[in-house]
Amino acid sequence: MKVLLNADVKGTGKKGEVVEVADGYGRNFLLKKGLASVANAANVHQAEQQKAAQAFHKAEEVKALKALADKLNGKTATVRIKTGENGKTFGSVTASHVAAALSEQGFEIDKKKIKMDTVKTVGSFQAEIRLMEGVSAKITVTVEGL
Repeated sequence: MKVLLNADVKGTGKKGEVVEVADGYGRNFLLKKGLASVANAANVHQAEQQKAAQAFHKAEEVKALKALADKLNGKTATVRIKTGENGKTFGSVTASHVAAALSEQGFEIDKKKIKMDTVKTVGSFQAEIRLMEGVSAKITVTVEGL
């Protein structure tokens, strides 16, 4: 029996694949639990259309993130933090401080995507924003005292 998998099934295949299974396994387990549907021409065509749509949306998302990375590359984010004598800060400059400085410039970046070393002094430092795998931007973080 040929079935189109609606979900990943361990030992059988991944979602969207057309696989040949035993009649009893297909009817009594996969079809009853909704893990698969009968592989007729309409179902297979619909699955191919969904895969094509997902690939298109993924490509559009990657293109948008690359455009954002190009805009962010070379930008400077200025963070003002309370400092003591000789430029030592009270606490560290964190990714959330950098995210807030970038949001003031109009860039909404999640703090979890910002990778930087621990900063505890006044000055300029490099930070990397990893938007997704293979798409990143380098910015300069300038720390100023209050």
